[in-house]
Amino acid sequence: MTTRHEGRGRPLPRLRAVPGVRAASSYRREWLVKDLVAGVVLTTLLVPQGMAYAELAGLPAITGLYTTILCLLAYAVFGPSRILVLGPDSSLGPMIAATVLPLVAAGGDPGRAVALGSMLAIMVAAIMILASVAKLGFIADLISKPTMIGYMNGLALTILIGQLPKLLGFKVDADSLIGEAVGFVEGLAQGEAVPAAAAVGCGGILLILLLQRFLPKVPAVLVMVVLAIGVTTALDLGEHGVGLVGVLPEGFPPFTVPDIRLSDLAPLLGGALGIALVSLADTISNASAFAARTGQEVRGNQEMAGVGAANLAAGLFQGFPVSTSGSRTAVAERAGAKTQLTGVVGALLIILMLVLAPGLFRNLPQPALAAVVITASLSLADVPGTVRLWRQRRADFLLCVAAFVGVALLGVLPGIAVAVSLSVLDVFRRVWWPYNTVLGRVRGLEGYHDLRSYPQAGRLPGLVIYRFDAPLVFANAKTFRDEVRRLAAADPRPSWIVIAAEPMTDVDTTAADVLEELDEALNADDVHLVFAELKDPVRRKIERYELTRTIDPDHFFPTVEAAVAAFRRRTRAEWIPGDPPEPPAPPAPPADER
Repeated sequence: MTTRHEGRGRPLPRLRAVPGVRAASSYRREWLVKDLVAGVVLTTLLVPQGMAYAELAGLPAITGLYTTILCLLAYAVFGPSRILVLGPDSSLGPMIAATVLPLVAAGGDPGRAVALGSMLAIMVAAIMILASVAKLGFIADLISKPTMIGYMNGLALTILIGQLPKLLGFKVDADSLIGEAVGFVEGLAQGEAVPAAAAVGCGGILLILLLQRFLPKVPAVLVMVVLAIGVTTALDLGEHGVGLVGVLPEGFPPFTVPDIRLSDLAPLLGGALGIALVSLADTISNASAFAARTGQEVRGNQEMAGVGAANLAAGLFQGFPVSTSGSRTAVAERAGAKTQLTGVVGALLIILMLVLAPGLFRNLPQPALAAVVITASLSLADVPGTVRLWRQRRADFLLCVAAFVGVALLGVLPGIAVAVSLSVLDVFRRVWWPYNTVLGRVRGLEGYHDLRSYPQAGRLPGLVIYRFDAPLVFANAKTFRDEVRRLAAADPRPSWIVIAAEPMTDVDTTAADVLEELDEALNADDVHLVFAELKDPVRRKIERYELTRTIDPDHFFPTVEAAVAAFRRRTRAEWIPGDPPEPPAPPAPPADER
């Protein structure tokens, strides 16, 4: 018998569906100290990176802290991962700037830029949440690894070139990589660099890299920031032309509905789609990597919902789009983090700083922030991965280079479109020009084997065994037809062409029409098309297309061996070694299939 009080003390079923409630109900007391310590350690990275990535996005430094606070709190409630850390991200910063800054007039109101950034976050949130409801996590697969490597390499170079003037204490007014590079060189030639700023910035980069290399457990960014503030204060570098962050606004970020123009929505939507795609790819890859270490299960659609909630919270409190951060998650993991309480501690400490000590970073030099961004950009580049592509697969290397050039020459947002388009075109290319070959029998090996690998393979006079390694669809049906015609025109002419059809996972209506025409033409020359190892679903499609009107129903065999045996019974042919018919030319480019 169920009573009114049954289940008292346990969360209601609906509340238990919320990841944060579920995590809180299973929290262990022994995790508390570890989460608190990890939260303190994480905060030392969140503050300088949050401010640096905000300026990378073309927004005031304070918005980076607002964004960090809200996204951590929202993800702690709605995010399924116990370990992932969200926040402003170096890979999203240039995309946000490329979307927002063109809508803000030169020297325009920073408040408008903040409103645009906030609306961008809300739109990214809507895309992520809708994608989660529709279970569209597979969209992250639209960017292949080679194109993602190229995109990230281009992004790293874009960030590096864009931050160099700030590192040396001057500004460049340009909206392209080449323009920024030219402006930087011209600024140097005209003596615009500030020596004190250059010393702080370059020294900061050197210090971070050395600490990361030789003392990886030391919080390199925090050490650099503290030293930069100390040197700036002691030497009064603000009076020597070094830009400073200044006193941050005091208090918790206010709830704000972004006030933008109707005409801003279309360009913001384009940027939001690109940002959502990159954020989704980052989230799935990071979640998979860290889940494998901790034994957790990746829930792709819930991750999208959690990241969407984090973006929504940031957008309603003067923040901008966020993503998961592999580097900050790694820091939290090394510090002993067990749950999202680590992120909550980080958010609360940032709030305390804004309420009690908003002037803590007033003497933080801008070149130090540039140093943080530049060292982060270096981690985005994957030079060893690019070299590996060159050695292992030249076609993938060319995809990587094309994505890199797309980002470098066209810009960050067009670059992501180029990366996605190249990935899709690469899939289409593989279907359009699949690997295909003639098979023969090799002494001492079971089955039938590729004549390219075994040119000494035996053959049966009058029989060709042909394998086409792809579904037969509109894109490649004519390629298949042309290769079969070439084999049928050989001298001496074969009487059977057996299609080893196991790789043929589909036949669409366009291909069915091509097959019908091909079979009629071959029959006129007394050449017969025979299928072996055709999958049952594909065979049923062929019957539904009524292709058995032209293709003899007796010319379908369960195995290649059965087809060969039937041909030998019919012709009394015997195997002869060597001198096989020339196999089809490999798909272009030949080096791609090595």
